[in-house]
Amino acid sequence: GATRRPVRRTAAARAGSAAGANGASLTSPMQGTIVKVAVADGEIVAAGDLVVVLEAMKMEQPLVAHRAGRVQGMAAAVGQNVATGAVICQIDPADDQG
Repeated sequence: GATRRPVRRTAAARAGSAAGANGASLTSPMQGTIVKVAVADGEIVAAGDLVVVLEAMKMEQPLVAHRAGRVQGMAAAVGQNVATGAVICQIDPADDQG
């Protein structure tokens, strides 16, 4: 008999707590509307800290920092529509910035 393995791993991995994290960039895992921005440019965050809340299909999806660092280039604003994969902000290492 043939062995079959489901190929659902990548979608499930992307939906994890680091929703859409790619290097320094925090990206939107889905299309939606920004309903809350919890941090500002230059702010220091810890991994897991709330960055923004995205609303999609009447459900709120918190996007959290995928790593500790300094928020740079915050592109999200309340009421803004974002596409899947849109960069929300960069989180650059902040260990040398006190």
